[in-house]
Amino acid sequence: MKIFQVINVRWFNATAWYAITLSKLLADAGHEVLVLTQAGTLSEAAAVQAGLRTVSVDLNTTNPVRFAGAAKHIIQLLRTHRPDIVNCHRGEGFFLWGLLKLFGFRYKLVRTRGDQRPPRSDALNRWLHAGVADAVVVTNRRMADYFLHKMRTPPNGLWLIHGGVDTERFRFDQTGRDRVRREFGFGPDDLVVGLLGRFDRVKGHQETIRAVAKLRAEGIANIRLFLIGFDTAMTSDQIKAHIDEAGIADITRISGKRDDVAACVSALDVGVVASLWSEAIARSALEIMAAERPLVSTDVGVMPDLAFPDLLVKPGDVDGLARAVTLAARPDKREETLAAQKRTMSQLTLDEFLKRTLNLYQSLLDGA
Repeated sequence: MKIFQVINVRWFNATAWYAITLSKLLADAGHEVLVLTQAGTLSEAAAVQAGLRTVSVDLNTTNPVRFAGAAKHIIQLLRTHRPDIVNCHRGEGFFLWGLLKLFGFRYKLVRTRGDQRPPRSDALNRWLHAGVADAVVVTNRRMADYFLHKMRTPPNGLWLIHGGVDTERFRFDQTGRDRVRREFGFGPDDLVVGLLGRFDRVKGHQETIRAVAKLRAEGIANIRLFLIGFDTAMTSDQIKAHIDEAGIADITRISGKRDDVAACVSALDVGVVASLWSEAIARSALEIMAAERPLVSTDVGVMPDLAFPDLLVKPGDVDGLARAVTLAARPDKREETLAAQKRTMSQLTLDEFLKRTLNLYQSLLDGA
């Protein structure tokens, strides 16, 4: 197949990760993939680093002259490459791709919604998704319900395709676990609770810090906190201020940027996703589960699709988070959780991700 993946995402966030991972899988499987990016962005850099063919097109501009230039550029690309599939991962520019399809370009148009913010459900947007796009891909059941009931997308045009995780890279690593725990001063009997994610208010670092402080105050003397992340929207100093305020600086460690993320995750005894909103794709959760760490999570976004129900809590619920961590550390609950996670992860490999996407693409082409 000839496939355009349209990834005009400024940051290398979960949406960009999903799209670039998919593009790489398709290219490695022998398909002709061209990635359309926004020039000078982190997502473009990640696509180039992945060895993908990229072309920058300014689909995010609000300048009419520059947008006309972008449209002309896209028409040239369509005439040159004649793609079978155009898969848009952002809303900016999606209307243009819809118009070009209506004007006679013979590609199948797919809109992947990897953002947890619901699209506007006005008549134009409903028509664009249900009447012009050949398929809409969502990454969690909550968004699927929104498209079915609010956007009135026909069920046969809606596909639920979760992201996949590299289970060769992210798996439990005993050697890496021992090394990382020694490096950060965690003892063999310590209960290490960890949050994997960029430093951003949405990720719930403050709530996790407060939950660990609560558990320590309740007498769990061996509890430790490991924050696997680095400065983005929040700085390490801001994170440390929350740690100091909670009085747990002596039992908390911050990883900073690491090349051995899988080993850092393996060093945990309980993994936490404490996000206050978002998590449409939940890359961190997939990596924690792939490394066979019991996962405690808030029930935002895709998390009810992934996490063990007994370990789901409401966003911002510090007491609930603390209780769930205690529960996850219990040997019987840990065993039950890991068994459930193993069943879930069997459907969330990179092979499954590729297979489900190709099933979608092929069904569109077969129905042409």
